Amino acid sequence: MIEPIRLRPLKEAARITQMLDHVLGGDRFDRGPVDVIGLALEYSRQVAPDSPIHEVVERNIPGCVGALVYGEARPRQWAIMYHLGQSEGRRSFTVGHEFAHYILHRQLIEEDGSFDGGIYCDENAVVRRGGSGIEQEADEFAAALLMPLHDFRRQQPANAKADFDVLSRLAKRYGVSLTAAILRWLEYTETRAIMVVSNEGFAHWAKPSSPALKSGRFIRTKNTVYELPSQAFAAKRDYSDSALTGITQQAGIWFPEPVHEMCFRSERYDQEITVLQFEADGPRSQAEEEETDVYDRFINSGQFPSR
Repeated sequence: MIEPIRLRPLKEAARITQMLDHVLGGDRFDRGPVDVIGLALEYSRQVAPDSPIHEVVERNIPGCVGALVYGEARPRQWAIMYHLGQSEGRRSFTVGHEFAHYILHRQLIEEDGSFDGGIYCDENAVVRRGGSGIEQEADEFAAALLMPLHDFRRQQPANAKADFDVLSRLAKRYGVSLTAAILRWLEYTETRAIMVVSNEGFAHWAKPSSPALKSGRFIRTKNTVYELPSQAFAAKRDYSDSALTGITQQAGIWFPEPVHEMCFRSERYDQEITVLQFEADGPRSQAEEEETDVYDRFINSGQFPSR
């Protein structure tokens, strides 16, 4: 079997982002987020007219949040499915993730028998962005497409701390969940920050920014049980306005240094989102390869990418 050509997720997301900026204008997010369902349907018809995505539908797929599947007939007809009951913001990222699999991996999915008619993605791979391999690539593509860093950074500078007002506004701007917006911010912020997702006084998972991780500030949740500090808002089940605004917890409660803690409760998903931000600046992280690198090269050179 011929090895499928592996496309680079950030480059492909930048290609589509630049196309959308060119057609809709650089201020398009002032008018609304990416219509990712419409984009998936129309773009697939343009790039693969014989084998497009023909529908994006809600289905009961227990244990998964999304899937990219294909029919038996050739040429293949594809469909994106998202699990029942997702919020509009969570659905948007799920569809973006599955659209990424179509753009980046459809040849692999079709030709590798282990996929058995499609790829099914669980919460860890999509919501928590904790997957590896092609799941990580799909997350990178979806985040870059829905929340381009060249726009995100204009809204929230890398050296600025965030609060839930700012993060909620960003989630609305890009049509994604609050969780997705916070994860995107954590990818580039130069501040030391950690997001903790919890329930019943225990952390389900946590994600640090790169500067926080480099300074030794992180929370282990894999293969271990992390009990929240008794003074934490989520542990006290305090979801008041004070929790949303936050307070500075003294050294020794979360970490051996003070940390600003704020907490939001999601009744829909029965979980709390806690954001911890450290007062002192940590080491500045080396920028990773980002879609803006590709995007900026196109803009600076005055060139438009071609397939």
